[in-house]
Amino acid sequence: MKRKLFGTDGVRGTANRHPMTAETALALGQAIAHVFQRNGTERHRIIIGKDTRLSGYLFENAMAAGICSTGGEVLLVGPMPTPGMAFLTADMRCDAGVMISASHNPYEDNGIKFFSRDGFKLDDAIEQRIENLIASGALEGARAESEEIGTAHRIDDASGRYVVFLKNTFPREFTLDGLRVVLDCANGAAYKVGPTVLAELGAEVFSLAVDPNGRNINEGVGSLHPEHAVARVREVRADLGIALDGDADRVVIVSEDGEVVDGDALLALFASDLSERGMLEGGAVVGTVMSNMGLEKSLDAMGLGLIRTQVGDRYMVEAMRNGGYNLAGEQSGHFVFLDHNTTGDGLITALQALAIMKRTGRPLSELVAGFQPFPQVLLNVRVAERKPFEQVPEVVEAVRKLEQELAGKGRILLRYSGTEMKARVMVEGEDEARVNELAKELANLVQRRLGGA
Repeated sequence: MKRKLFGTDGVRGTANRHPMTAETALALGQAIAHVFQRNGTERHRIIIGKDTRLSGYLFENAMAAGICSTGGEVLLVGPMPTPGMAFLTADMRCDAGVMISASHNPYEDNGIKFFSRDGFKLDDAIEQRIENLIASGALEGARAESEEIGTAHRIDDASGRYVVFLKNTFPREFTLDGLRVVLDCANGAAYKVGPTVLAELGAEVFSLAVDPNGRNINEGVGSLHPEHAVARVREVRADLGIALDGDADRVVIVSEDGEVVDGDALLALFASDLSERGMLEGGAVVGTVMSNMGLEKSLDAMGLGLIRTQVGDRYMVEAMRNGGYNLAGEQSGHFVFLDHNTTGDGLITALQALAIMKRTGRPLSELVAGFQPFPQVLLNVRVAERKPFEQVPEVVEAVRKLEQELAGKGRILLRYSGTEMKARVMVEGEDEARVNELAKELANLVQRRLGGA
Protein backbone atom coordinates (compact mmCIF):
# COMPACT_ATOMS: atom_id res chain seq x y z
CA MET A 1 0.00 0.00 0.00
CA LYS A 2 1.14 3.54 -0.78
CA ARG A 3 1.98 5.51 2.34
CA LYS A 4 -0.44 8.37 2.95
CA LEU A 5 0.43 9.49 6.48
CA PHE A 6 4.17 9.10 6.84
CA GLY A 7 6.64 11.27 4.96
CA THR A 8 10.43 11.29 5.15
CA ASP A 9 10.40 11.99 8.89
CA GLY A 10 7.14 10.91 10.49
CA VAL A 11 3.72 12.49 10.00
CA ARG A 12 3.70 16.22 9.39
CA GLY A 13 1.31 18.99 8.34
CA THR A 14 -0.62 22.06 9.41
CA ALA A 15 -2.00 21.63 12.90
CA ASN A 16 -5.72 20.83 13.08
CA ARG A 17 -5.88 19.96 9.37
CA HIS A 18 -5.62 16.44 8.02
CA PRO A 19 -3.42 14.57 8.65
CA MET A 20 -2.31 16.55 11.73
CA THR A 21 -5.55 16.31 13.69
CA ALA A 22 -6.39 15.07 17.17
CA GLU A 23 -8.22 12.14 15.59
CA THR A 24 -5.11 11.07 13.67
CA ALA A 25 -2.94 11.48 16.76
CA LEU A 26 -5.29 9.31 18.80
CA ALA A 27 -5.25 6.61 16.11
CA LEU A 28 -1.46 6.80 15.88
CA GLY A 29 -1.28 6.38 19.65
CA GLN A 30 -3.42 3.26 19.48
CA ALA A 31 -1.40 1.90 16.56
CA ILE A 32 2.04 2.47 18.07
CA ALA A 33 0.88 0.94 21.35
CA HIS A 34 -0.49 -2.07 19.50
CA VAL A 35 2.69 -2.56 17.42
CA PHE A 36 4.97 -2.35 20.46
CA GLN A 37 2.72 -4.19 22.90
CA ARG A 38 4.55 -6.45 25.33
CA ASN A 39 3.90 -10.15 25.65
CA GLY A 40 2.30 -11.34 28.85
CA THR A 41 0.58 -9.20 31.44
CA GLU A 42 3.13 -6.36 31.75
CA ARG A 43 1.89 -3.00 30.46
CA HIS A 44 3.60 -1.50 27.42
CA ARG A 45 5.25 1.81 28.23
CA ILE A 46 5.55 4.71 25.78
CA ILE A 47 7.25 8.04 26.38
CA ILE A 48 6.03 11.28 24.79
CA GLY A 49 7.93 14.53 24.32
CA LYS A 50 7.28 17.68 22.31
CA ASP A 51 8.73 21.00 21.25
CA THR A 52 7.22 24.35 22.24
CA ARG A 53 4.43 24.73 19.64
CA LEU A 54 0.98 25.74 20.84
CA SER A 55 -0.54 22.65 19.22
CA GLY A 56 1.78 20.37 21.18
CA TYR A 57 -0.78 20.23 24.00
CA LEU A 58 -3.45 18.98 21.61
CA PHE A 59 -1.37 16.18 20.13
CA GLU A 60 0.29 15.20 23.41
CA ASN A 61 -3.08 14.57 25.03
CA ALA A 62 -4.56 12.85 21.99
CA MET A 63 -1.56 10.51 21.69
CA ALA A 64 -1.74 9.74 25.41
CA ALA A 65 -5.46 8.97 25.13
CA GLY A 66 -4.84 6.56 22.26
CA ILE A 67 -2.11 4.73 24.14
CA CYS A 68 -4.10 4.54 27.39
CA SER A 69 -7.10 3.18 25.50
CA THR A 70 -5.04 0.10 24.62
CA GLY A 71 -3.95 -0.41 28.22
CA GLY A 72 -0.54 1.22 27.82
CA GLU A 73 1.37 3.37 30.29
CA VAL A 74 2.34 6.87 29.14
CA LEU A 75 5.31 8.90 30.37
CA LEU A 76 5.06 12.63 29.58
CA VAL A 77 8.24 14.70 29.61
CA GLY A 78 7.07 18.01 28.12
CA PRO A 79 9.43 20.11 25.97
CA MET A 80 12.46 18.02 25.00
CA PRO A 81 14.77 17.96 21.95
CA THR A 82 14.15 15.18 19.45
CA PRO A 83 17.54 13.58 20.21
CA GLY A 84 16.68 13.79 23.89
CA MET A 85 13.62 11.67 23.21
CA ALA A 86 15.74 9.13 21.32
CA PHE A 87 18.02 8.89 24.37
CA LEU A 88 15.19 8.76 26.93
CA THR A 89 13.28 6.06 25.04
CA ALA A 90 16.21 3.68 25.40
CA ASP A 91 17.47 4.95 28.76
CA MET A 92 14.09 4.53 30.47
CA ARG A 93 13.55 1.10 28.88
CA CYS A 94 10.38 2.23 27.09
CA ASP A 95 8.80 0.15 24.38
CA ALA A 96 8.56 3.15 22.05
CA GLY A 97 9.07 6.91 22.04
CA VAL A 98 7.02 9.73 20.50
CA MET A 99 8.29 13.18 19.53
CA ILE A 100 5.75 15.85 18.64
CA SER A 101 7.51 18.43 16.49
CA ALA A 102 7.69 19.91 13.01
CA SER A 103 11.40 20.65 13.42
CA HIS A 104 12.32 23.88 11.59
CA ASN A 105 8.80 24.59 10.29
CA PRO A 106 6.72 27.54 11.58
CA TYR A 107 4.50 27.10 14.64
CA GLU A 108 1.35 26.52 12.58
CA ASP A 109 2.77 23.14 11.52
CA ASN A 110 3.37 20.13 13.69
CA GLY A 111 4.47 16.54 13.30
CA ILE A 112 4.72 13.19 15.05
CA LYS A 113 7.74 10.91 14.78
CA PHE A 114 8.47 7.67 16.58
CA PHE A 115 11.41 5.81 18.09
CA SER A 116 11.65 2.10 18.74
CA ARG A 117 12.82 0.78 22.11
CA ASP A 118 16.50 1.04 21.07
CA GLY A 119 16.16 4.77 20.35
CA PHE A 120 16.29 4.48 16.56
CA LYS A 121 13.63 5.91 14.26
CA LEU A 122 11.18 3.42 12.82
CA ASP A 123 11.95 1.85 9.48
CA ASP A 124 9.61 2.08 6.50
CA ALA A 125 8.13 -1.38 7.09
CA ILE A 126 6.95 -0.55 10.62
CA GLU A 127 5.55 2.81 9.50
CA GLN A 128 3.64 1.00 6.75
CA ARG A 129 2.29 -1.47 9.31
CA ILE A 130 1.04 1.44 11.44
CA GLU A 131 -0.68 2.99 8.43
CA ASN A 132 -2.28 -0.32 7.53
CA LEU A 133 -3.62 -0.76 11.06
CA ILE A 134 -5.26 2.67 10.96
CA ALA A 135 -6.65 2.32 7.43
CA SER A 136 -8.03 -1.20 7.95
CA GLY A 137 -10.05 -0.45 11.06
CA ALA A 138 -8.27 -3.27 12.88
CA LEU A 139 -7.67 -1.02 15.90
CA GLU A 140 -11.36 -1.21 16.83
CA GLY A 141 -10.56 -4.48 18.57
CA ALA A 142 -7.44 -3.13 20.30
CA ARG A 143 -9.26 -1.27 23.07
CA ALA A 144 -8.59 -2.47 26.60
CA GLU A 145 -11.33 -3.55 28.98
CA SER A 146 -12.45 -0.91 31.47
CA GLU A 147 -10.32 -2.30 34.29
CA GLU A 148 -7.25 -2.42 32.02
CA ILE A 149 -7.26 1.18 30.75
CA GLY A 150 -3.75 2.62 30.97
CA THR A 151 -2.31 5.51 32.98
CA ALA A 152 -0.31 8.65 32.18
CA HIS A 153 2.06 10.61 34.37
CA ARG A 154 4.78 13.22 34.02
CA ILE A 155 8.48 12.58 34.50
CA ASP A 156 9.99 15.51 36.38
CA ASP A 157 13.68 14.64 36.00
CA ALA A 158 13.74 13.99 32.23
CA SER A 159 15.65 17.19 31.42
CA GLY A 160 18.23 16.43 34.08
CA ARG A 161 18.78 12.94 32.67
CA TYR A 162 19.43 14.36 29.21
CA VAL A 163 21.77 17.07 30.51
CA VAL A 164 23.89 14.45 32.30
CA PHE A 165 23.93 12.35 29.13
CA LEU A 166 25.09 15.33 27.04
CA LYS A 167 27.84 16.22 29.49
CA ASN A 168 29.13 12.66 29.33
CA THR A 169 29.68 13.01 25.56
CA PHE A 170 32.26 15.74 26.27
CA PRO A 171 35.79 14.57 27.20
CA ARG A 172 36.16 14.31 30.96
CA GLU A 173 39.66 15.81 30.87
CA PHE A 174 38.31 19.12 29.56
CA THR A 175 35.96 21.85 30.71
CA LEU A 176 34.62 24.89 28.91
CA ASP A 177 36.07 27.25 31.51
CA GLY A 178 37.08 30.53 29.93
CA LEU A 179 35.10 30.03 26.72
CA ARG A 180 32.35 32.40 25.66
CA VAL A 181 29.55 30.65 23.76
CA VAL A 182 26.51 32.14 22.04
CA LEU A 183 23.52 29.77 21.96
CA ASP A 184 20.37 30.43 19.91
CA CYS A 185 17.67 27.92 20.90
CA ALA A 186 15.09 29.09 18.32
CA ASN A 187 12.50 29.41 21.12
CA GLY A 188 12.28 25.66 20.77
CA ALA A 189 12.73 22.42 22.63
CA ALA A 190 16.29 23.07 23.85
CA TYR A 191 15.53 26.38 25.56
CA LYS A 192 16.24 24.86 29.00
CA VAL A 193 18.68 22.01 28.45
CA GLY A 194 20.93 23.87 25.99
CA PRO A 195 22.06 26.73 28.25
CA THR A 196 22.19 24.37 31.23
CA VAL A 197 24.61 21.85 29.75
CA LEU A 198 27.00 24.51 28.45
CA ALA A 199 26.96 26.41 31.74
CA GLU A 200 27.51 23.26 33.79
CA LEU A 201 30.56 22.46 31.65
CA GLY A 202 31.95 25.88 32.53
CA ALA A 203 31.16 28.10 29.55
CA GLU A 204 30.01 31.68 29.77
CA VAL A 205 26.73 31.37 27.87
CA PHE A 206 25.01 34.13 25.93
CA SER A 207 21.53 32.77 25.26
CA LEU A 208 19.22 33.85 22.46
CA ALA A 209 15.61 32.87 21.74
CA VAL A 210 14.94 31.08 25.04
CA ASP A 211 11.49 32.56 25.69
CA PRO A 212 8.98 30.35 23.86
CA ASN A 213 5.35 31.43 23.84
CA GLY A 214 3.88 28.68 21.65
CA ARG A 215 3.97 30.81 18.52
CA ASN A 216 7.53 32.10 18.18
CA ILE A 217 9.39 28.82 17.57
CA ASN A 218 11.80 29.28 14.61
CA GLU A 219 10.35 32.75 14.00
CA GLY A 220 13.29 34.71 12.62
CA VAL A 221 15.71 32.85 14.89
CA GLY A 222 17.66 29.61 15.19
CA SER A 223 19.43 27.63 12.49
CA LEU A 224 17.23 29.12 9.74
CA HIS A 225 18.38 32.61 10.73
CA PRO A 226 21.97 32.29 12.01
CA GLU A 227 22.52 36.00 11.44
CA HIS A 228 21.41 36.63 15.02
CA ALA A 229 24.03 34.27 16.41
CA VAL A 230 26.59 35.82 14.03
CA ALA A 231 25.86 39.32 15.29
CA ARG A 232 26.00 38.24 18.94
CA VAL A 233 29.27 36.34 18.45
CA ARG A 234 30.84 39.49 17.03
CA GLU A 235 29.31 41.70 19.69
CA VAL A 236 30.55 39.72 22.72
CA ARG A 237 33.65 38.32 20.97
CA ALA A 238 32.55 34.77 21.63
CA ASP A 239 34.64 31.70 20.89
CA LEU A 240 31.73 29.90 19.21
CA GLY A 241 28.15 30.44 18.13
CA ILE A 242 25.51 27.69 18.13
CA ALA A 243 22.15 28.07 16.35
CA LEU A 244 19.70 25.20 16.85
CA ASP A 245 16.40 24.49 15.12
CA GLY A 246 13.08 24.05 16.89
CA ASP A 247 13.65 20.46 17.97
CA ALA A 248 17.45 20.77 18.32
CA ASP A 249 18.42 17.89 16.04
CA ARG A 250 20.00 20.36 13.65
CA VAL A 251 22.70 22.97 14.30
CA VAL A 252 24.48 25.75 12.48
CA ILE A 253 27.89 26.62 13.91
CA VAL A 254 29.43 30.11 13.85
CA SER A 255 33.19 30.49 14.24
CA GLU A 256 34.83 33.06 16.49
CA ASP A 257 35.27 35.47 13.57
CA GLY A 258 31.51 35.59 13.06
CA GLU A 259 31.36 33.36 9.99
CA VAL A 260 28.85 30.54 9.47
CA VAL A 261 30.82 27.30 9.06
CA ASP A 262 29.91 25.13 6.09
CA GLY A 263 28.26 21.87 7.22
CA ASP A 264 30.50 19.80 4.97
CA ALA A 265 33.58 21.57 6.36
CA LEU A 266 32.47 20.56 9.85
CA LEU A 267 31.94 16.97 8.76
CA ALA A 268 35.44 16.89 7.26
CA LEU A 269 36.82 18.26 10.55
CA PHE A 270 35.00 15.64 12.62
CA ALA A 271 36.21 12.90 10.26
CA SER A 272 39.80 14.08 10.50
CA ASP A 273 39.67 14.25 14.29
CA LEU A 274 38.18 10.78 14.73
CA SER A 275 40.49 9.28 12.11
CA GLU A 276 43.62 10.73 13.71
CA ARG A 277 42.56 9.31 17.08
CA GLY A 278 41.81 5.91 15.57
CA MET A 279 38.12 6.22 16.38
CA LEU A 280 36.54 6.48 12.91
CA GLU A 281 34.86 3.21 12.02
CA GLY A 282 34.55 1.76 8.53
CA GLY A 283 37.12 3.99 6.87
CA ALA A 284 34.37 6.25 5.54
CA VAL A 285 31.85 8.93 6.42
CA VAL A 286 28.15 8.83 5.56
CA GLY A 287 26.73 11.87 3.79
CA THR A 288 23.81 12.45 1.44
CA VAL A 289 23.24 13.19 -2.22
CA MET A 290 23.55 16.87 -1.23
CA SER A 291 27.07 16.50 0.17
CA ASN A 292 29.48 18.78 -1.69
CA MET A 293 32.13 17.34 -4.01
CA GLY A 294 34.60 19.34 -1.95
CA LEU A 295 33.84 17.00 0.95
CA GLU A 296 34.52 13.99 -1.23
CA LYS A 297 37.84 15.51 -2.29
CA SER A 298 38.78 16.38 1.29
CA LEU A 299 37.99 12.89 2.58
CA ASP A 300 39.86 11.29 -0.31
CA ALA A 301 42.98 13.23 0.69
CA MET A 302 42.66 11.64 4.14
CA GLY A 303 42.28 8.18 2.62
CA LEU A 304 38.61 8.06 3.60
CA GLY A 305 35.47 7.34 1.60
CA LEU A 306 32.08 9.04 1.35
CA ILE A 307 28.87 7.00 1.39
CA ARG A 308 25.91 8.93 -0.03
CA THR A 309 22.27 8.35 0.99
CA GLN A 310 18.93 10.03 0.50
CA VAL A 311 18.47 13.31 2.36
CA GLY A 312 17.46 12.76 5.97
CA ASP A 313 19.24 11.54 9.09
CA ARG A 314 17.13 8.36 9.25
CA TYR A 315 18.62 7.24 5.93
CA MET A 316 22.12 8.13 7.05
CA VAL A 317 21.62 6.14 10.25
CA GLU A 318 20.35 3.17 8.26
CA ALA A 319 23.52 3.22 6.14
CA MET A 320 25.67 3.61 9.26
CA ARG A 321 24.11 0.58 10.93
CA ASN A 322 24.32 -1.53 7.79
CA GLY A 323 27.91 -0.58 6.98
CA GLY A 324 29.45 -0.24 10.43
CA TYR A 325 30.11 3.53 10.25
CA ASN A 326 29.95 5.89 13.22
CA LEU A 327 29.96 9.39 11.68
CA ALA A 328 27.49 11.03 9.31
CA GLY A 329 26.39 14.52 8.44
CA GLU A 330 24.37 16.76 6.16
CA GLN A 331 25.17 20.23 4.87
CA SER A 332 22.00 21.47 6.54
CA GLY A 333 23.34 20.76 10.02
CA HIS A 334 22.22 17.22 10.89
CA PHE A 335 25.21 15.32 12.29
CA VAL A 336 25.08 11.82 13.73
CA PHE A 337 27.73 10.56 16.14
CA LEU A 338 26.56 6.98 16.51
CA ASP A 339 28.95 6.38 19.40
CA HIS A 340 26.88 8.88 21.38
CA ASN A 341 23.30 8.98 20.10
CA THR A 342 21.02 7.24 17.61
CA THR A 343 19.94 10.33 15.68
CA GLY A 344 21.04 13.85 14.80
CA ASP A 345 21.81 15.90 17.89
CA GLY A 346 22.65 19.60 17.60
CA LEU A 347 24.03 19.92 21.12
CA ILE A 348 26.27 16.85 20.81
CA THR A 349 27.58 18.25 17.52
CA ALA A 350 28.42 21.57 19.14
CA LEU A 351 30.11 19.80 22.06
CA GLN A 352 32.28 17.76 19.67
CA ALA A 353 33.38 20.95 17.90
CA LEU A 354 34.23 22.51 21.27
CA ALA A 355 36.13 19.36 22.27
CA ILE A 356 38.31 19.61 19.15
CA MET A 357 38.97 23.28 19.90
CA LYS A 358 40.04 22.36 23.45
CA ARG A 359 42.10 19.38 22.30
CA THR A 360 44.02 21.36 19.68
CA GLY A 361 44.05 24.79 21.30
CA ARG A 362 43.02 26.27 17.94
CA PRO A 363 40.03 28.45 17.01
CA LEU A 364 37.38 26.94 14.78
CA SER A 365 38.06 29.29 11.87
CA GLU A 366 41.61 27.94 11.70
CA LEU A 367 40.47 24.32 12.02
CA VAL A 368 38.19 24.53 8.97
CA ALA A 369 40.29 26.93 6.89
CA GLY A 370 41.60 24.24 4.53
CA PHE A 371 38.21 23.06 3.31
CA GLN A 372 37.40 24.11 -0.27
CA PRO A 373 33.81 23.47 -1.37
CA PHE A 374 32.80 23.33 -5.01
CA PRO A 375 30.39 26.13 -6.01
CA GLN A 376 26.90 24.74 -5.46
CA VAL A 377 23.49 26.24 -6.23
CA LEU A 378 20.21 24.92 -4.84
CA LEU A 379 16.94 26.28 -6.18
CA ASN A 380 13.42 25.40 -5.03
CA VAL A 381 10.61 25.13 -7.57
CA ARG A 382 6.98 24.83 -6.52
CA VAL A 383 5.30 21.93 -8.33
CA ALA A 384 1.72 20.80 -8.91
CA GLU A 385 2.61 17.11 -8.59
CA ARG A 386 5.60 14.95 -7.69
CA LYS A 387 5.81 13.23 -11.07
CA PRO A 388 9.00 11.11 -11.39
CA PHE A 389 11.55 13.16 -13.30
CA GLU A 390 12.42 10.21 -15.50
CA GLN A 391 8.87 10.38 -16.85
CA VAL A 392 9.43 13.92 -18.18
CA PRO A 393 11.48 13.48 -21.40
CA GLU A 394 12.49 17.15 -21.71
CA VAL A 395 13.90 17.13 -18.19
CA VAL A 396 15.75 13.87 -18.82
CA GLU A 397 17.31 15.26 -22.00
CA ALA A 398 18.27 18.55 -20.33
CA VAL A 399 19.99 16.73 -17.46
CA ARG A 400 21.86 14.51 -19.93
CA LYS A 401 23.22 17.53 -21.82
CA LEU A 402 24.20 19.39 -18.65
CA GLU A 403 26.00 16.36 -17.24
CA GLN A 404 27.83 16.00 -20.54
CA GLU A 405 28.99 19.62 -20.22
CA LEU A 406 30.17 19.13 -16.63
CA ALA A 407 32.12 16.05 -17.76
CA GLY A 408 32.65 14.55 -14.31
CA LYS A 409 33.70 17.87 -12.77
CA GLY A 410 30.31 18.64 -11.31
CA ARG A 411 26.96 17.16 -10.37
CA ILE A 412 23.27 17.68 -11.04
CA LEU A 413 20.63 16.53 -8.62
CA LEU A 414 16.86 16.69 -8.93
CA ARG A 415 14.66 15.57 -6.05
CA TYR A 416 11.37 16.40 -4.42
CA SER A 417 10.95 17.78 -0.93
CA GLY A 418 9.57 15.24 1.49
CA THR A 419 7.42 17.81 3.29
CA GLU A 420 6.49 20.45 0.69
CA MET A 421 5.24 20.51 -2.90
CA LYS A 422 8.61 21.62 -4.18
CA ALA A 423 11.33 20.27 -6.43
CA ARG A 424 14.94 20.81 -5.40
CA VAL A 425 17.30 21.64 -8.27
CA MET A 426 20.97 21.37 -7.34
CA VAL A 427 23.94 22.04 -9.64
CA GLU A 428 27.56 21.81 -8.55
CA GLY A 429 30.77 22.49 -10.48
CA GLU A 430 34.06 24.35 -10.66
CA ASP A 431 32.83 27.52 -12.42
CA GLU A 432 30.48 29.42 -10.10
CA ALA A 433 28.99 31.66 -12.81
CA ARG A 434 28.25 28.72 -15.09
CA VAL A 435 26.81 26.69 -12.21
CA ASN A 436 24.36 29.51 -11.53
CA GLU A 437 23.35 29.65 -15.19
CA LEU A 438 22.81 25.90 -15.41
CA ALA A 439 20.77 25.80 -12.21
CA LYS A 440 18.46 28.58 -13.43
CA GLU A 441 18.02 26.91 -16.83
CA LEU A 442 17.06 23.60 -15.25
CA ALA A 443 14.82 25.21 -12.63
CA ASN A 444 12.97 27.16 -15.33
CA LEU A 445 12.41 23.96 -17.30
CA VAL A 446 11.07 22.15 -14.24
CA GLN A 447 8.81 25.13 -13.54
CA ARG A 448 7.38 25.06 -17.06
CA ARG A 449 6.71 21.31 -17.08
CA LEU A 450 5.76 20.60 -13.44
CA GLY A 451 5.18 23.97 -11.84
CA GLY A 452 2.29 24.78 -9.60
CA ALA A 453 0.69 28.07 -8.73
